[in-house]
Amino acid sequence: MKYLVTGAAGFIGSHVTKSLLARGDSVVGLDNLSDYYDVNLKKARLTQFTDNSNFTFERVDLIDRAEMERVFGEHKFDRVIHLAAQAGVRYSIENPHAYVAANLVGYLHVIEGCRHHEVEHLVYASTSSVYGAHTNMPFSVTKSVDHPLTLYAATKKANELIAHSYSNLYNIPTTGLRFFTVYGPWGRPDMALFLFAKNILEGKPIDVFNYGKHRRDFTYVDDIVEGVIRTSDNVAQTNPDWDSDNPDPSCSSAPYRVYNIGNNQPVELMKYVSVLEDCLGRKAEINFLPLQPGDVPETYADVSELISDVGYKPDTTVEVGVENFVRWYRDYYGA
Repeated sequence: MKYLVTGAAGFIGSHVTKSLLARGDSVVGLDNLSDYYDVNLKKARLTQFTDNSNFTFERVDLIDRAEMERVFGEHKFDRVIHLAAQAGVRYSIENPHAYVAANLVGYLHVIEGCRHHEVEHLVYASTSSVYGAHTNMPFSVTKSVDHPLTLYAATKKANELIAHSYSNLYNIPTTGLRFFTVYGPWGRPDMALFLFAKNILEGKPIDVFNYGKHRRDFTYVDDIVEGVIRTSDNVAQTNPDWDSDNPDPSCSSAPYRVYNIGNNQPVELMKYVSVLEDCLGRKAEINFLPLQPGDVPETYADVSELISDVGYKPDTTVEVGVENFVRWYRDYYGA
């Protein structure tokens, strides 16, 4: 198969690219190498596979329509895994225009490319943040998600809606994946585990929001990657039993699917910190802070549909995942 992986220099994108190449697929990795966080880290991720003859790198911004049309026209992809986005929940409050540009305009250019070049399956990253004000646990893809709490979440919900319209109008198989708090080696420096490890090793306090009462469905990156690739191989189909009088938001009479990818076992944030302390061999100095705007107290993924349709369930424990992260972090930074 020939894949386009957008966000190939990103956290999840680099892991997905590496796994696809390992099984013999060819990959065009697209990334704009934005400076939202350390560009050197992104370049280092790419060095894992830039020497692979089945890999081609395109430094292109999603919002550049002409360049996106060129990429699709030149390479003729079988499948697309769209992981590039302007990430970060809190940053969407500071810089909303960046989210509309990357996550809406850029997304449109990707799905238009799929439409005009007969891509057989588009898999794209959504987020657990779409559940917003929901408190009914576990979060299920069969429930509506019409109350996002941030613009970031709203753009991802919009991606799902756009996907459905294209699946309906042009018969393009699309699958949206709602990721739940991904962590692991090569992670993003703006995420909690990275920030906590850095500060603990430097003897600085860590900021723990909601006074440490958060519970998160932390999901190890290798589990996410396995879910991404398995769903890409499981091309979205129409649901012949879909009932328009009682519509299930996770599927359709069009070739459209949405799945949660989460560990299905929420962990208290202070347990997460404790595991990190054990792995680092150091105690954290903690600065407890209130719940931040746009944050939710708890996430918990119902992965029933992922199990029944794709035959997969993430299962890496935080003890294993955090230890793997710490091993990578010490090696990469010489810490």
